[in-house]
Amino acid sequence: MTNGKHQGAAPARRTGRPPKSGGGPSSKARGPVSAAAAAKKRTPSAREAALDVLVRIEQDHAYSNLLLNQTLQKHQLDKPDAGLATELVYGTIQRLNTIDYFLEPLVTKGLRKLEPWVRALLRLSFYQLYYLDRIPDHAAVNEAVNIAKRRGHQGISGMVNGVLRSVIRRKPELTLPADLPAAQRIALAESHPEWLVRRWIRQFGEQTAERICAANNTPPRVSLRANALMLGRDALAERLRQGGLDAEPSEVAPAGVTVRGGGNMALTPEYASGLFSVQDESSMLVAEWVDPQPGERVLDCCAAPGGKTAHLAEKMGDRGEIVACDVHEHKQKLISDQAQRLGLKSIRTLTADARKLAEHFPPASFDRILLDAPCSGLGVIRRKPDMKWEKTEQELSDICVVQHDLLEAVYPLLKPGGVLVYSTCTIEAAENEEMVRGFLQRHPEFELDAPPRRVPEQSASGDAPAFVQILPYEFGSDGFFIARLKRRHA
Repeated sequence: MTNGKHQGAAPARRTGRPPKSGGGPSSKARGPVSAAAAAKKRTPSAREAALDVLVRIEQDHAYSNLLLNQTLQKHQLDKPDAGLATELVYGTIQRLNTIDYFLEPLVTKGLRKLEPWVRALLRLSFYQLYYLDRIPDHAAVNEAVNIAKRRGHQGISGMVNGVLRSVIRRKPELTLPADLPAAQRIALAESHPEWLVRRWIRQFGEQTAERICAANNTPPRVSLRANALMLGRDALAERLRQGGLDAEPSEVAPAGVTVRGGGNMALTPEYASGLFSVQDESSMLVAEWVDPQPGERVLDCCAAPGGKTAHLAEKMGDRGEIVACDVHEHKQKLISDQAQRLGLKSIRTLTADARKLAEHFPPASFDRILLDAPCSGLGVIRRKPDMKWEKTEQELSDICVVQHDLLEAVYPLLKPGGVLVYSTCTIEAAENEEMVRGFLQRHPEFELDAPPRRVPEQSASGDAPAFVQILPYEFGSDGFFIARLKRRHA
């Protein structure tokens, strides 16, 4: 799948508003130290850190979660400032087209004529003034003007001051026209590309499309998968509660626990000792549908970073063999590290293109196969908001070709009577149900096979119990598709 296969390590975004944050240490020189040297040594404020991230995302097309993590680690911001920087980065990216819609008339020469850092400064400042109600307007404006003075000249700082004060004066007027067509209205109200909204309206209808877009703008929650070889999910939830965390068993995933206010759970002693993995609840359902049994031989075709692979091994009681394949050699270590942390011995890694696995294994080599296919990732936009601005419709068509080729390449490796599970973290019908239907038409030796465990009924895709399409608003988990197929005996 895309990089959205697992939960990122960025600090959890807040469900409420960020606290007031100061502008950082003064850049004035003290004693014999020059102003330039002092400025170089000063710790950046939360807003400056966020600005640096936003500029690099636009210029270098860097992933927001990875770049934000690097920036926070580099500058060692305290917890409130790290939280504010995180809110400003993700919030500004999420609301990008709406912010630009309102800012454009206020910038004399237009946003596109501005230097990237000035444009990003106006955007993140607008986000504070328009969307956050716990930061005083004067604090947001003053910090923006000070940043503009340090990075530019008086003309730029004056322009920034003027634009932001216009935003404050005209805030009651900054509303969307009431007569916009549905796709444009949703695209601006919920900040999504209009082409994507139109696509979802055709696929799901106007109301559902709007709910999907709204859900994509909510912070992702933290969910953990209990390592069944060490303790059950109820025991894990209780242990976390005793440690002062708000933890509850998942209503979606049998092995899942949701946690509120826990921060980065991958930094805890319990994680290091292998008691749990950080994984989205929808993603946890995949191994449930594969339902591997002790002693079986299982193929995970596109396994990195290894979350689903490890879950399969845990469900098998670590008895049998799982071949975890990924095309990227450097990702093999991610899978091995997961297995080692969780104490799993049944996982064997293989670096190979899954479309060429027939070169490594004879036909009918595996009892079960998981194809967690590369996809558009449009089910995990809330975790990677920059994704929605980077994707194109042509990319959606291109990825379908890859998925088709993968299915054709791996199915001969399944034994008669074996189970093939196909999954993606997208909500695109062409990549999901249509892909599976096409495969079944080409291969009558396969049939739909109802899984041993279903998610709530409203998530069923049509009348086929072997399909499930989870939408982002249904349970607060990622958008996900899972299909379970069985190869008939000859």
